[in-house]
Amino acid sequence: MMIVADPKIADFVATTGVNKLFVDLEILGKKARQGHKDTVLSVQNMSTVSTIGSAAPTAHMMVRINPFNEKTKAEVDEVISRGADSIMLPYFHDAETLIRFFHIVNDRVEIIPLFETIGALRDLPQIVKEIDLKTIHIGLNDLHLERNDPVIFSPLALDVLEEPCDILKANEISFGIGGIARASEGVIPPEILLGEHVRLGSRAAILSRTFHRQSSTIEDLKENMDFSEEIQRLKSIYNGFCKAQPELLENNRRVFKTKVFAASTI
Repeated sequence: MMIVADPKIADFVATTGVNKLFVDLEILGKKARQGHKDTVLSVQNMSTVSTIGSAAPTAHMMVRINPFNEKTKAEVDEVISRGADSIMLPYFHDAETLIRFFHIVNDRVEIIPLFETIGALRDLPQIVKEIDLKTIHIGLNDLHLERNDPVIFSPLALDVLEEPCDILKANEISFGIGGIARASEGVIPPEILLGEHVRLGSRAAILSRTFHRQSSTIEDLKENMDFSEEIQRLKSIYNGFCKAQPELLENNRRVFKTKVFAASTI
């Protein structure tokens, strides 16, 4: 998945390896939660949904709306009318909220709940019994902040996601985890991080800001990287881990934890 705002970039990446175009409308409460961190806060709006939908009409467009509130139904209705193929609900804390959200959407489009709070993960066993989940995403940023973890990958290194991922696999629910940088980049590079994705069963990630670096236009993007090649490098790393023996995945897990714990002390 890739967050996009420029229509030319949206059209380009949709044909060069990105499976879901991601329009991010979430603003409520986000600055208060993440404003002190080095994170990107969305400046997109409803018109972006229409623009991206028109620019790449055959691509899957996912829209992240605001956390559940009194205006959620109106927001859902509008993003659907503007062409959203799926809707991501962020920052919910319990099964009841997600059930109410599913009733609002009423099977009109795909729902991708963003499990990024302690409460959401706690209620996962109840949720899978009461809702016919098809796919979800597990967010690490807000989760690690709520837990007061030192770095964004701490929930992975501290085995917080072991049981949730087992539940998802047992119920045949497709899921992704967090974001991913370009090969050989990031606090934990994909050459290590994707091993944990494979071990846990994750099949998706959001392309990080390293894919947006200095790329405000399509010309910038093409000048700064061979985008298709970068995507293929990630897929090659992932596929390599898919073919790996369990011993290699366990060794990679130890390396991953060592690097996360080292980053925690910086």
